[in-house]
Parts: sequence; C-alpha cells; structure tokens
Amino acid sequence: MPQDAFTIKYVADELNGRLAGGKISKIVQYDRDSLTFIIYTRNGTVKLDICLSARACRMSLTDGERPVPRTAPAFCMLLRKHLANAEILKIAQLPFERVVTVDFLCTSEFEKLEMRLYVELMGKYSNAVLTQNGVILGALKTTAIGENTKRVLFSGVKYVLPEPQDKISPDDLGALEEAFKYASGDMAAFISQKVKGVAYSTALDIAETYGENITAKDVHSYICGGQCSPCVTFADGEPSDFKARCASQIKRDYPTVLEAQTAYYDYVYAKQTFTEAQKKLLSALAGAQKKIEKRLQIIHSKLSECLGAEDIKLKGELITAYMYAIPRGTDSFEVVNYYDEKGGKIKIALDKTLSPAQNAQRYYKRYAKLKRTQESVTAQKTEAAERLDYLKSIEAHICSAENLTDLGGTAEELAAIGLIKDESKGKKTKSAPAPFREFEIGGFRVLAGRNNMQNDRLLKAASGSDIWLHTQGYHSAHVVIACGGGGVPEKVLLAAAEICAYYSDGRGGTKIPVDYTRRKYVKKPPASNAGFVIYTDYKTVLAEPDSHIAECKEL
Repeated sequence: MPQDAFTIKYVADELNGRLAGGKISKIVQYDRDSLTFIIYTRNGTVKLDICLSARACRMSLTDGERPVPRTAPAFCMLLRKHLANAEILKIAQLPFERVVTVDFLCTSEFEKLEMRLYVELMGKYSNAVLTQNGVILGALKTTAIGENTKRVLFSGVKYVLPEPQDKISPDDLGALEEAFKYASGDMAAFISQKVKGVAYSTALDIAETYGENITAKDVHSYICGGQCSPCVTFADGEPSDFKARCASQIKRDYPTVLEAQTAYYDYVYAKQTFTEAQKKLLSALAGAQKKIEKRLQIIHSKLSECLGAEDIKLKGELITAYMYAIPRGTDSFEVVNYYDEKGGKIKIALDKTLSPAQNAQRYYKRYAKLKRTQESVTAQKTEAAERLDYLKSIEAHICSAENLTDLGGTAEELAAIGLIKDESKGKKTKSAPAPFREFEIGGFRVLAGRNNMQNDRLLKAASGSDIWLHTQGYHSAHVVIACGGGGVPEKVLLAAAEICAYYSDGRGGTKIPVDYTRRKYVKKPPASNAGFVIYTDYKTVLAEPDSHIAECKEL
C-alpha cells in the first residue's frame, strides 16, 4: 500500500476538511496498534480510525462496529484524560514526511490548552505521541531510558521528529534536475531511492505516466502539481491497492482518497477476517478428524486380530473331537483337519498344565471373546466412519465458503457438536439465519445451501414437486430449482448442476456427476447428522463446476 508522504498528504488534507472544528466524544483503543476517535462534526458523528500496525498503518474514516474492550490501556486512558471534549483545530502533514499532526484545543473549567498528537505512519516504526508545548505527555509505543535508541519516547522529554531521510525534497526542482543528470536503468527505483516521500509503487506510476523520457520537471509536476484521481487498483479480479493517482487502467475511481482508502481496507479487513475464521474452523475440524482417524486405526487393528476367530474355533472343535488321543501334559499335537478336503494336518498348541478338555474350553472362550469384540468393534467402525464422513462434509462447506456469511452456519454447527465455543451463548438476541444463495436462471429461481444446516433448511422450505440436486460421490451444497411441479428446461437443469458441482469438494475436477430428483423423493432419516439425506427415483447429469456468479442475486 502506498502509505508514502505523497499519498498521506491528500489523506491529511481531506481529514482536515472533514474533521476540523469537530469535538472529541469518545476514544477507544481496540488493540495495541489501533485508536478510534468518535468525533462530533457539523455534518454528524464521524469515526477516525488510526491504525499503527506494521502492515496496515493508516488514518481513515470508518463505519465499522467492533466490541469495546472491558479495560482501556494506559495510553487510551491518557488520551481520554486530556482530549475528552477537545476541539480539533487542524490536521496537517509535515512536509514530505510520513508524519501527521492533529492539533487540539482542550478546554477545562480553569484553562484552555493546546495539545498536539503526532501520528507517525512509518510501517513497523508507526507510533502516536501526545505532546504539549513540544513535551511528550505519553506515547503508544515508548522507549526506556536504558534502551540504545536514537529517539527517546517517554513522558516528560522533548519530542523529537523521526530522523529525516537523506533524499531530495520534491519541491526542490534544481536538486531534482541535478540528480536526473545521473539517472539510468530502472527509473522507478531511481525515483523512490532519490526523491523524498515517494514509495516504489508511486514511483512506478510516475514512470508509467511519463514513459522513457521522464524528466525532473515531470516528477516535480506529478508530486507537487496537486492533481489527484483517487482509485482502487485491481489484480486478478481483486483489489490490490489504493492510490491518490494511478496510471493503471484496471481500477475503480472514487471521489476522494479517503473513500478509496476505506474501500480498499474494508476489503482487506473482510478478507483477513474471513481467512482467520476459515482457518479457525478448519483447525478445530482437523483436530476432531485426526482423533477419529486414530480411533479407526485402532479399530482396524482389532478387527485384524479378529480375522483368526474361525481358526480358533476350529482348533477347539478338533481338540474336542480328538480328545481321546491327546495325552495329558503335552504342549502340542498334530491331527487331521476333517474340514480340509485334501485331508491336510494341523498342529495345535496346548497348555500342558491343562487337561485336553480345559484346552478345548480355552479355545472356545477365546473364540467367543473375539466374536464379541468383532461385533462391538464393527459397530464402532460404522459409527466412526459415519462421523468422519460428516466432518468431511463440514470441511467441504468451509473450503467452498466465499465470505463470512457462508461460515456463520458452519460455526453454529461446530459449536452444536462441541468442537468450538458457542459465541452466541448468553446473547439476548441471535442473528437471523443467513439467506440461501439465490440465482435467477432462465426465469427459474435456483437456491443453494451454504452449509449443512442451511441444506436442512432448504430441504424443509422446498416444495415436494421442486427439483433437488446433489453431487454423486462428493460432499456438496443442496441445490433446489423452484419449478412448482412444471418442467425444467435442460439448460436450467445443467446450470443448477454446475452450481452444485462448484459448491462441492469436487470443484477442482471436471465432469462431476450430479444426481437430481423431485424433492418428494428426498428423505431425512430421524436423528441423522445435519445435511444427511437419502433419495430415490433420481437421474444423473455430468456437469462442469461453475459459480454462475453473474446470475447470483444473493451471495
């Protein structure tokens, strides 16, 4: 992101236009790297978000809601003490520096004081420092006296600006022209290395705007000319950056830099939140799957031991049949196996401390134990396999999810089976269920579930004469074509099958088999897992996975 001095200047100017004259209503510090000021302005209440994390430092306006921490950190308490009800006098950027100053007029019962908040938007060195008359009152990130640092940041010392870069100021045209006499090679790299306040991404735009014959005057004009065309750029169909000015053709324009910045970071935040939520659910699921897979290994091992049960029974029978010929005190004997058509012999081990009859009983008891184990373990195997298959169906829905709405029902499902904490527990009001994915195809409504719980809801909501679809041999969303008992064109049926294949764990393949039948032939067995059904009277169509996003009305 080009949070360089060039871009920050436009952000600071726009913030000053929006917030100057406003009064601080509330200050919240949601985490160690972010501050939010709720400000009353002549145009209504505005939220100023100051993010000081290494990867996304910025000052922006936001409408988002976040849970307020129970206790406020020390720096937040300091800001509340000094800046509550303060008026914002001015927001400005220090010339060609990544530092923004916010000047406040603080009024108490006894006096009026001016204070300044320095917001340093400098990547991993980002910070916020509150000062009065140049003396630090407090900082978000402080340094200790014993630390070997160039700047001292703690209460009571004089505030010193970050050390400036040894680069040419963009408004010094003479110095720029002198530097350009020696310019060669990658001009974007040359500009970012030599010109103050310009990141490499901005330098690329400058070089692309003026081409091979770029001059010092061009750079001066670009940076100091005041031309601004805010936009969000795109790469591979997704937002990749926001800029105050850009030569790229793949972009979306915005009225202001603040709006472009907000749009971009809203996308980044949504993507990051979705990715974290997806990883959390997959992690919980992976742990449960690993336990079941380990249990199945133990079950298979026990079943392998039970495979010799019939041989054990045979030995007991042979001991009983030849008991008269077995001398007491022997540790083995060899007899003809009368079950063998070729008349082969079999050697049977004996416990010489036991009588032949007791040895026979020993084999029969061992046989009975193995049979009981086999019956019990076989039932456990079926139960564990069904459980594993159910968890894999949840995994398929998590992997095919595209946003937080898709994950909402899955989180409830995992909470219901005890794999994650139920975050809705204790809340007075629960959020309404997410809508189905809805498509308009050839005049027909096509609905698709987002997860197992939605699949159950969709099944209940569908009419008996609607067409129901599900992939064959794969976990997938349930898809319903609302047709009211009438015929469905082959084109619509194929499109619905493609949607079904896309929202399945077979989406990476081709020619996915999709079964379809009337809803009345689909049954949900009592006490079965969410999303599990049985169906009859079906036909199968081969479909290529396709999201049909153009026809989607509700993502």
